Amino acid sequence: MITEPEILNASILIVDDQEANVRLLEETLTQAGYGRVSSTRNPPEVCALHRKNHYDLILLDLQMPGMDGFQVMEGLKTNDADGYLPVVVITAQPGHKLRALEAGAKDFVSKPFDLVEVRTRIHNILEVRLLYRKLAEYNKVLERRVSERTAELRESEARYRSLTELASDWYWEQDAAGSFTKVSGPVLEMLGIRVDSLRGSGQSAEVSGWNESEREQLQATIAARQPFLDFIFSRVNADGTQQKFRVSGEPMFNQSSRFVGYRGIGVELNGKS
Repeated sequence: MITEPEILNASILIVDDQEANVRLLEETLTQAGYGRVSSTRNPPEVCALHRKNHYDLILLDLQMPGMDGFQVMEGLKTNDADGYLPVVVITAQPGHKLRALEAGAKDFVSKPFDLVEVRTRIHNILEVRLLYRKLAEYNKVLERRVSERTAELRESEARYRSLTELASDWYWEQDAAGSFTKVSGPVLEMLGIRVDSLRGSGQSAEVSGWNESEREQLQATIAARQPFLDFIFSRVNADGTQQKFRVSGEPMFNQSSRFVGYRGIGVELNGKS
């Protein structure tokens, strides 16, 4: 939320070629409690002043000699970095109000001035302006935090992969379709699977000798996208010897919580017996 002190501390520029109008508006705003009010009677310098001071609100007369308010607004559009044109126009011409709003003005004040209306419109526009700015600043902070967190996650992921490869006999990753995208160690044989994209043979072949009930249980867990920890299963080799393995794995999801694959590690519990 925007507090009253924040609104009264907003920076305001009055642009009018009539000195009497400038003095009246300055006095009105000062009496209302605004502490940062400045003015100019020279329209061509408005863009440079705004570029330097980044006003929260510009009270802009539309009918001025040499450079009218519409031309000033066109110039402001080229240098307002946040994309918000903080202009309230001053006009005595009812037909200019719609044109000014279409040109980007946020509101208008009619001549002759109704000072209560002037103060109310300025207060309301400043509240919106400051909320807009605070939201923009919050979004920048949020984007920076997301970027930092993403970098931390990538670094953590790299450390995880390095450590798991060092601490296990096998490490693997699969994509969402089940194809292996990274393999370290004899994991394909451990799972009893041959993958075309890795083998390059164009053929799929099953490795025999596995305990089918154990292997089916493991494959069902993977198909259900469930994690598993220290799952033990075995195979009997062609020469009658037996091997046992312990595997752990987990599904992987992206930042949108969409499933993108699987990764896991495994160790052989004993040598051939």
